[in-house]
Amino acid sequence: MLLNQEEKLARTIAEACLNEKALNVVVLDVHDLTVIADYFVIASGRSVIQVRSIIENVQETLREQNIYPSRKEGFQQGVWSVLDFSSVILHVFRQEEREYYQLENLWADAPRLLIESEV
Repeated sequence: MLLNQEEKLARTIAEACLNEKALNVVVLDVHDLTVIADYFVIASGRSVIQVRSIIENVQETLREQNIYPSRKEGFQQGVWSVLDFSSVILHVFRQEEREYYQLENLWADAPRLLIESEV
């Protein structure tokens, strides 16, 4: 199966999250539901430190491929951090905030991609 560039990017981001032991990593295909992105990657960390570590690992992994976010938000607070790569937006929550905001429920109609940890 041939993957498009956006899906490859979403999968690379999800794998980088998993490499930092992110919890409950989900990739949502939202391209038919919104114009803001093609994919959302959502992950959780157990603590502020782990959320920051996940974000740093994703940035480092993509930096090696000369891919940089167009926008970063929430890194200092570490409870909900966002990296915007235009076609893919990464949301990394501390577990408590993820349960509270339930972002994936807002996009419940979006198909989920299977990632390595689920196979």
